[in-house]
This record gives sequence, structure tokens and C-alpha cells, in this order.
Amino acid sequence: MDTVLAFWIAAAVLIGLGLAGLILPGLPGAPLIFAGLVIAAWGESFAFVGLWTIVALALLALLAYGVDFWATLFGAKKFGASKRGVIGALLGAVAGLFLGLPGVIFAPFIGAVIGELSAQRNLPQAVRAGIGATIGLVLGAALKIALAFAMIGIFIVMRFL
Repeated sequence: MDTVLAFWIAAAVLIGLGLAGLILPGLPGAPLIFAGLVIAAWGESFAFVGLWTIVALALLALLAYGVDFWATLFGAKKFGASKRGVIGALLGAVAGLFLGLPGVIFAPFIGAVIGELSAQRNLPQAVRAGIGATIGLVLGAALKIALAFAMIGIFIVMRFL
């Protein structure tokens, strides 16, 4: 098998796993997409996709990786969460990664509610903070997907146009 083809196959597998990881917990979507794009460029000795493109893709991957946590915190804070509620949402988001798709969806909400209740807030305030964390999570996921497709788009433009 041609060496370049082997690199492209490996890149396609990583990019496919990365796209799945944008939705499935436990797979780091953006870093896998980035790794696949780097392997594709490496397979062609970086003839079409150079250092600055790789740097831009790396920055987008880092941004996409961090946006989930930031968006959850932002949503919780925007809906009036206290410091404990924000910390609870963050801890819930981290714990949710290990609990599958339901954990990713519900753990930030539960974490924010527990954090708010520990700060002596009443249940309606705690639930409001939890809803904010969940809305932030959904918006963060949408932004993460957009950034991942921007990475793929930049690579395609640099490689094929």
C-alpha cells in the first residue's frame, strides 16, 4: 500500500473518531480531529498544509476543548449561580465525562444545584443555576462542533484549493 494512502486512512480514522467524540463522552473530539489533520499533512510532508496552518488548527482545537467547561460556567453564572454553584457545575461537568451521555447532560445541572444548596440558596434559585449550567453546556457543544468543522474546513481549503 502506498505510504500516503496509509497516512490518509489513519487520518480519516482519527477524524471520524474525533467527530464521534464531539457527541460521545470519553472521546476527546477536537484533539482527535487535530491529530488526524496533522497526520494527513505529515503524509504529504506538509507540502500543502504548513506550520502556520497547523498552529491555527492547534489553537482552534484547544479552544474547542476548553469551550465546554467555559460555556457551562458562563451559563450557570448568567443565571445567577453563586461561586459554589459555578464550582458545582464545573465538578459536575468533569464527573459527567465518566458517566456517559446522561452524565454529560445532567451532571453539570446536578452539580450546580448541589453547589447552590450548599451555599444556603433555596431550591428555586438552585434549579435556576442548574438550568443555566445546562443551557451553557448545550451552547458550548454547538460552539465546539462549529470549531471542529472550522478546523476541517481550514484544512480542506489549504489542502485542496
